[in-house]
Amino acid sequence: MPLCFAFVKASSASGMAELLRLLLSVAEKAANVARICRQEAPLFELLVQEKTGADKNKKFVQDFKTLADVLIQEMIRHDICAQFPELTGFIHGEESNKFENGLGESVTVTVCAKEEDTTALLAKVLDGDQNAASLLTKVIHQDLPIRDEMAESLQLSISPADVGIWIDPIDGTSQYIEGKEEEEPDEGFCLFGLPCALVLIGVYLRSTGQPVMGVINQPFNRKDSTGKGWKGKHLWGVSYGDVNICSFTHRRPSCLQKKDDLSVLLSSSERPAVKDALAAIPSSSLMYASGAGYKILCVVQGLVDVYVLSEGSTFKWDSCAPHALLRALGGGVSDLSECIRAHVSGNKGHTAELTYHQPHNQSQGVDRWANRGGIIVYLDASVIDKVVAALAGKI
Repeated sequence: MPLCFAFVKASSASGMAELLRLLLSVAEKAANVARICRQEAPLFELLVQEKTGADKNKKFVQDFKTLADVLIQEMIRHDICAQFPELTGFIHGEESNKFENGLGESVTVTVCAKEEDTTALLAKVLDGDQNAASLLTKVIHQDLPIRDEMAESLQLSISPADVGIWIDPIDGTSQYIEGKEEEEPDEGFCLFGLPCALVLIGVYLRSTGQPVMGVINQPFNRKDSTGKGWKGKHLWGVSYGDVNICSFTHRRPSCLQKKDDLSVLLSSSERPAVKDALAAIPSSSLMYASGAGYKILCVVQGLVDVYVLSEGSTFKWDSCAPHALLRALGGGVSDLSECIRAHVSGNKGHTAELTYHQPHNQSQGVDRWANRGGIIVYLDASVIDKVVAALAGKI
């Protein structure tokens, strides 16, 4: 059974500046979907579904998607293709667009012409809840332009026909599902909670896989004035040729650090051998947070020096968008195993940055797009040698 969404077709346009403005708009619309889906507990309980088989991230005993994930992904896909048909077939997402309702009916989330069809078919997913279906339909169909003077002045020599897109509709799904209402401190970052859930849209060159543009929307950045709802924020970056520009222009140090101090962000599930090796670096401090995208965002914002993950449990959709912001700021996201291998062979300073255009053809399902060598995320490439020297021979 196809699930169809209707949208107002955007006027035809071309150019990367127009694409960036569109991505900012659809990311904000996605954030609204995420917020509305969390507002009512009975509604949200209808939306959560466990992933199985090839769609499952093997890192987790249970791996979930929500209808919010699927709605956001397909909404973004459609809105982009409506304005930039040359991107059809080059927009990739984390989620399968199959969803099963409480009656066991399988629904395929796609786009069609009539808004009333959206409400009717959403009601099928939501076990007949017409009010919830209407509420979601209004958000999905809204026109939500975002004004950003810096983005509007952007000029790039590449064409949308030369790029592809990775969407992570809600990175940090487990934090989104748990819904703990922690607020980010004025200085520092959250260990867990709704602020760790992000909408990520990354753009890469089809020819090389280099990330060239990224949009990050944080739907749950701050509580609103009532203390009941949430306000979000967005960041973006572009890195191509001589153009390196990021909407995040300053860094907030998490503490007054000495020059040789090294703050390392990790997953709480990181291997003990990795934690021990990094803790042995002089003047190092280990920190922990939830969500791969959020941890990379912490590096973007200068809250930590480096994020290290030794397992291949992140994917292209996790890293593409924030990688573009890091490149715009002089940093990057690299393959940890490749960096260690280069260090051992005496090739110091080798960055082995991730690319986004080629799958691991010998793998199946989501593993085809895994960052399977682990990742090292940095603003200053000089930290790479320090980290890989500590890990060489230990993992």
